[in-house]
Amino acid sequence: MKILINLFVCISICLAVLFLSGMDGCNIGGEPVAFVEATPADGSTIQPDATIIATFDASPTDLSVTGGTLSLSETTATIVGPFTPGTLTLVLTWSDGTLTLTYTVDSGKPGDLDEAGIPEGMVLIQEGEFQMGSEDDEALPREQPIHTVHVDAFYMDKYEVTNLDFKKFVLANPEWEKGRIPNALHDGNYLKHWTGNNYPRGKTNHPVTNVSWYAAVAYSKWVGKRLPTEAEWEKAARGGESGWKYPWGDTISDARANYGGKVGDTTDVDEYLATGYDLHDMCGNVWEWCLDAYDENFYFASPRWNPLSDVDILSNVGSIIDNYKNVRSFRVLRGGSWFNTAPFMRVAYRFSAAPTSTNNDIGFRCAKSVTR
Repeated sequence: MKILINLFVCISICLAVLFLSGMDGCNIGGEPVAFVEATPADGSTIQPDATIIATFDASPTDLSVTGGTLSLSETTATIVGPFTPGTLTLVLTWSDGTLTLTYTVDSGKPGDLDEAGIPEGMVLIQEGEFQMGSEDDEALPREQPIHTVHVDAFYMDKYEVTNLDFKKFVLANPEWEKGRIPNALHDGNYLKHWTGNNYPRGKTNHPVTNVSWYAAVAYSKWVGKRLPTEAEWEKAARGGESGWKYPWGDTISDARANYGGKVGDTTDVDEYLATGYDLHDMCGNVWEWCLDAYDENFYFASPRWNPLSDVDILSNVGSIIDNYKNVRSFRVLRGGSWFNTAPFMRVAYRFSAAPTSTNNDIGFRCAKSVTR
């Protein structure tokens, strides 16, 4: 009898081991993990910043994908871009199978826009890629690495916002007058050179200065525009050319820009010849506020498509503009000023200041997204 009991125990242990071994890597019932569905569906047209979700009937093991960035949460795999326009083929592989998903990645903008309908005082910058940053002999670490950026079509102010422009704004919005702006939105020198609502005599067409980032955002909203992103600003400043130090080439002179303290002050916004894209003062005269938070290392992780540092991409811009008075991080400044020397005039040069900052060499110009 004892022998039979021992034999029964041994058989039971062996069966248990075999059962557990058969369960390893499989879901209940020993069935292989199967793909259920993809959203968007296979064959769909998607945008470059799309999110693709693949669902399985159980959690797949050893899951990998040939494109995008993959994350897995139980039975749901999430794949995010940005994806390059054209045909996108994603091959998902896991321990129980392989799946191919094919999409058409489209920017939603069929070719170049025509010149009709451009807002007054602005120019159209067509969508496209450019090489952002610099690695030349004057480049700083914060300008590196050079990376490819695709920017959707946008409009850019031909000129920097002038004293006259800004006076119209403060008269229509008294809360932004020199003596009324809340202390939290400037550093104490807001419109320092103005007397009440009057800018200095003879400077009607000079760029407005001593405006904080907050005031620049408020003005932009008032005119139905916004500040440019750092990527938009650099694309516009490069004028369609690649690799130049300045908007017109690799050398600079005081015949092309107001810089180096040679004039000793700001100048009319149309004083100097336009550069590429018919833009004036893309270097010199005044520093120009951009929408982005300043991130010294952003270029190492910058999205390829419409980057905007603190919210990743431009499609998230509302979270900045809708809450701009609560922003506290340093913001990007571009373009150099009448006071700065030649290295600061380079199109790749990056600078920053607190959003409360005002100075007699800080101004701005506006941008606007193209909608169809």
